[in-house]
Amino acid sequence: MKHHVPQSATLGADIRALRKARGLTLAEIADQLGRSVGWLSQVERDMSEPSISDLRQIAQCLGVPMSMLFAHSAAPADEQGYVVRAGARRPMGSGEEGLIEELLSPDLTDDFEMVYSTFAPQSRMQKPANRPTQEVGYMISGKLDLVIGGRHYTVEPGDSFRIKHEPYQWSNPHDEPAVAIWVIAPPVY
Repeated sequence: MKHHVPQSATLGADIRALRKARGLTLAEIADQLGRSVGWLSQVERDMSEPSISDLRQIAQCLGVPMSMLFAHSAAPADEQGYVVRAGARRPMGSGEEGLIEELLSPDLTDDFEMVYSTFAPQSRMQKPANRPTQEVGYMISGKLDLVIGGRHYTVEPGDSFRIKHEPYQWSNPHDEPAVAIWVIAPPVY
């Protein structure tokens, strides 16, 4: 399953192209998302940053895996599937949620995926998640407050944590960004 996105395409352009390919109007998608047409139009023109939660809903409306929105810039043929250069990743997210994610895996053909997550200062997850996954996170910098299965934790650089089929929520009530590497199985994007 190979999806080719031209190197020059932006996230907004990809969303617009997918929407048009499915014959959907801005109004139809905005309605499904419970958002305004103006907001969606700004997203498609890269003037507004949708959050990871927004993007998950947009991908659902378009009937595509969210991974399609994480397009990497084209790699040289001998590196494809093996190496993802730092500048080739498309950072996604932000918006009100304050989470930016980059896919570290070259693609989603593995039994797991690796994601680089940056949590903005004073940000929090919009609503708790409960995914049928096993996830392990490793803190690189900053501090993150986690609620996993009703238990509260604060993790700091060098700490790691696991979430296994349990409801969880994160927040960064601190004044500096928190950065974590997540390994998620099976891939959710």
